[in-house]
Amino acid sequence: MSFSLPRTATAPFCPTETQGTVPVPGGLPWWRKALVSAGPGLLVAVGYMDPGNWATDIEAGSRLGYGLLFVVLLCGLGAMLLQWLSMRLGIVGRRDLAQMAREHYNRPVCLALWLMAELAIIATDIAEVLGSALAFNLLLGVPLWVGVLLTALDMLIVLGLKGHGFRQLEAIVLGLITTIAACFAVELVMVQPSAAAILHGAVPRLSVLHQPHALYLAIGILGATVMPHNLYLHSSVVQTRQSRSDAASMREGLRFATLDIVIALLLATLVNGAILILAAASFHAHGFAQVAEIEDAYHLLEPITGASGAALLFGIALFASGQSATFTGTVAGQVVLEGFLKLTIPCWQRRVITRVLAIIPALIGLLWLGEHAVGRLLVLTQVVLSLQLPFAIYPLIRFTSDRAIMGVFANGWAVKAAAWALFALIAMANLWFVMEWAL
Repeated sequence: MSFSLPRTATAPFCPTETQGTVPVPGGLPWWRKALVSAGPGLLVAVGYMDPGNWATDIEAGSRLGYGLLFVVLLCGLGAMLLQWLSMRLGIVGRRDLAQMAREHYNRPVCLALWLMAELAIIATDIAEVLGSALAFNLLLGVPLWVGVLLTALDMLIVLGLKGHGFRQLEAIVLGLITTIAACFAVELVMVQPSAAAILHGAVPRLSVLHQPHALYLAIGILGATVMPHNLYLHSSVVQTRQSRSDAASMREGLRFATLDIVIALLLATLVNGAILILAAASFHAHGFAQVAEIEDAYHLLEPITGASGAALLFGIALFASGQSATFTGTVAGQVVLEGFLKLTIPCWQRRVITRVLAIIPALIGLLWLGEHAVGRLLVLTQVVLSLQLPFAIYPLIRFTSDRAIMGVFANGWAVKAAAWALFALIAMANLWFVMEWAL
């Protein structure tokens, strides 16, 4: 498929298909260059608004109102930092994170990192399957297990993209993101949240975390925000915009790529914030503090808000959310497979394998735990993702701080301090989260 990413320094995923590149001509005005450079950030951003984020944001908003909104915003800033490092590695190092790991680590370490990255991709796809299946259930009334089977149809979309360029993939993702954002924008107008309460919730207050269940939810939001496979993905897709390797071109490419990822992740952070605000204004404000399931939120929205169509918009946004990461999961899978193992398979085969590996555990979970276990299964996928994060962040910080790799673009002391502090925070949060979950 053509959205297999061509490489600048090594063999492309599909050697005979190079139309996936998007050249950035040097003679364009800055705003035209910015538009041409935009796109990789969108492919990364969809991972930050998938159904796995919905469960934690909805429960946080219903239990604590606007109290944890600052956690969503801070997690968004942390995600920007990590994706910014990933982008710089791709543009300056001319390798993605998986390739760089293969070149600097021995084979057993690379195999372990590859397995963890694959596990993260499958966990993400399980969340997409569950989210899409729940959307089918809410919108069409089909049983959840039927909805899970219907998610296999998205493989036909991937097959239909064969022969089209990388820009078409980005256009589809942009359409899905726009759908999600538009649905929540309309719903926020319907529920009319308190502007003062939103501003109050956006200000960091550690005292909020002393409330019952608050710290657990805050860590859940952290675990659901940063996707480990996105760090591999971004360091690869950003290279589709890299045209020249001189220092001046790199600096310009870094500026436009920074603008791209900041805008894209700002949009994703606003969507996650909108989910929490919607839950706070619709449920917490009306005395419904125990709404923890996405289907409960769907059924309560319309009678609480009195707005016809509120539940429908919620269901449409959920479906778009479940589908949005379908394509990027496929590309991320190819990135880690080719980067760690130098193994290439066609995109459609990658999609089939990943989706089958997601459908089977999703079906088993639903049949074993029942149809009301979607929320618990979504949280479990976020636990898996959270556990993988430190193993992607550690090499990313090491590589982007290495002057032998990055030259004058290596991380400065302030960036290294912020990055290692974030790494320590995520590692400690993981330890606490796993201990709580296990007990």
